[in-house]
Amino acid sequence: MPGPHVVAIPGSLRAESHTRTALGRALDGVERAGGTAEMLDLREYDLPLFDGDHDAAGDATALAADVRAADAVLLGTPMYHGSYSSTLKTALDYCGFDEFEDETVGLLAVAGGGFPTPALEHLRSVCRALNAWVIPHQVAIPRASSAIEDGEIVEDGLDRRTLVLGRRAVQYADIEPDPDSFESGQNVGAE
Repeated sequence: MPGPHVVAIPGSLRAESHTRTALGRALDGVERAGGTAEMLDLREYDLPLFDGDHDAAGDATALAADVRAADAVLLGTPMYHGSYSSTLKTALDYCGFDEFEDETVGLLAVAGGGFPTPALEHLRSVCRALNAWVIPHQVAIPRASSAIEDGEIVEDGLDRRTLVLGRRAVQYADIEPDPDSFESGQNVGAE
């Protein structure tokens, strides 16, 4: 019987995306742990800017269905201006409680400079507002252009940490959910 199905969503549209490379490595960890892995490449979805009056625009319904079908989700982003990318924000805006409530979520962020900790904190807050269970282990990849070369993570410590994120997604895919967070009750936009 196959293990948990884990999807990864990279919040970068770049052809040579370090975020996509790192999430691919995390998906290697998923497969090594006995899960099935799938990259939901946002370049393949037509996702216009979110408009609450048109919540099923473009491929939003397909994206939401792909996320709902997963047992765990890995979110990855480049850090832009101290936060996560607008590409990932748009994708998350098309999802809500149906996709993320009680879902296991792992976080990964890359930066051209120092540690992308603020992007991880912001994503953790969004996931908490949607009542997702966020894996305590997260991956921050600073100075990505030197940490990732020719489509591979070249720093051993970061590579191991990224593989562990995938393993943890499999390990905790069926964790018993916590009671709803305070934030989720205040989150009218996702209803």
